[in-house]
Amino acid sequence: MLMAPPPLLSLSALLLLLAASASNAAAKPVQTQSLLATPLSPERSSARPELARDDDKDLFADTLAAAEDAAAASTVSFSVVHRDDFAVDTTAAELLAHRLERDGKRASGISAAAGAANTTRGGGGSGGVSAPVVSGLAQGSGEYFTKIGVGTPATPALMVLDTGSDVVWLQCAPCRRCYDQSGPVFDPRRSKSYGALDCAAPLCRRLDSGGCDLRRRACIYQVAYGDGSVTAGDFATETLTFAGGARVARVAVGCGHDNEGLFVAAAGLLGLGRGSLSFPAQISRRYGRSFSYCLVDRTSSATPATSRASTVTFGSAALASTVASSFTPMVKNPRMETFYYVQLAGISVGGARVPGVANSDLRLDPSSGRGGVIVDSGTSVTRLARPAYSALRDAFRAAAAGLRLSPGGFSLFDTCYDLSGRKVVKVPTVSMHFAGGAEASLPPENYLIPVDSKGTFCFAFAGTDGGVSIIGNIQQQGFRVVFDGDGQRVAFVPKGC
Repeated sequence: MLMAPPPLLSLSALLLLLAASASNAAAKPVQTQSLLATPLSPERSSARPELARDDDKDLFADTLAAAEDAAAASTVSFSVVHRDDFAVDTTAAELLAHRLERDGKRASGISAAAGAANTTRGGGGSGGVSAPVVSGLAQGSGEYFTKIGVGTPATPALMVLDTGSDVVWLQCAPCRRCYDQSGPVFDPRRSKSYGALDCAAPLCRRLDSGGCDLRRRACIYQVAYGDGSVTAGDFATETLTFAGGARVARVAVGCGHDNEGLFVAAAGLLGLGRGSLSFPAQISRRYGRSFSYCLVDRTSSATPATSRASTVTFGSAALASTVASSFTPMVKNPRMETFYYVQLAGISVGGARVPGVANSDLRLDPSSGRGGVIVDSGTSVTRLARPAYSALRDAFRAAAAGLRLSPGGFSLFDTCYDLSGRKVVKVPTVSMHFAGGAEASLPPENYLIPVDSKGTFCFAFAGTDGGVSIIGNIQQQGFRVVFDGDGQRVAFVPKGC
């Protein structure tokens, strides 16, 4: 018996089936990961970090054997603490408010510096003195600190570490004007290794137009910051010592006799920028121009017993655990040599690329020095060119539609969520894609951060109209960020602390 042929589908039914199929293909599930929704602690801080101790006279008093071992080493590593660790009788919410206020000033200063010509203004003054104003970070306060030894014998000095500045400097006695710092002020008259620089010295000439006390024929420096902080004094060479015995001789340092501003406990600054006077550049003959750092989560609720330490490493070990695919090329800005530029090629939310994060909004214009993306240790919140940020924010809101939005935003954040009463929350993934195929898949605590003790969490990105986009340290947390100066490339190694 012959079977009847199946009835033909009508054209309209066929179109409906095709549309449904296309819709199902397009509606791929949003990739998520789990966020531990721990609010900020309401408790007031009390303890000071190990690096803030004043009883560390023997910290750099290495034995001969230790010094010889350190001299043969091809790497040096030391611990880093965040400035908030020095706070006493302050809540986490208060610290965050202060941090975001500093952050706005720094980001504005970086944008102004990156968009301006990288020139140094020299000027004559009374008494036969001419001084340069060297580009520095936007705010003198700094975010991350380490302790080193300065001079022979070594004087412990708490120093700001910053990728947005080049010059190494510290306060020196006698002080014409000095701010309060942690520990004794370095006195070059008591150091056997201190060496004044003549005005004609090559190191002095690296200060662009140079500065000279004509009466003493002494090289002088001046660094001015965007918040009005300033340091000025003699430019000299000195031996720096690190915990474990590593010593580096003849590092060009500014010996500041006239300093004022918001430096908050630090004796001075260890510049980690790309310029020729930065610390990585000066130690390159011995350690190469590579260094890396790993910054632990500043907003986590980890106890001191379980938390990891932030570290910075110079030399061959800085490149350990990296593979070629994790690197993206550095981009050069001829108008601003200090900053570490990279090419951000795109961002994914929930596993899908955000179409509105356009390369045209993030590309550096070498002729004007505007635009581009920098990796910065001292900026907290990642700022993206306004069109790119708006696209990213809208994509995240759409992917996180199941979370309860908190009205009004918080500080510079315009996208916040009420996660009160919830312990673990599924949130859309966020990944940053770089030129060359490198990718940084962010942990959830790197983009949804607690801002109060009630359970409000905010999307930790912001928009900027300042020209330059900045990848901040909140997004860098937990990665070992590698700056390979020899290879002119940057890597983000996950779980690197």
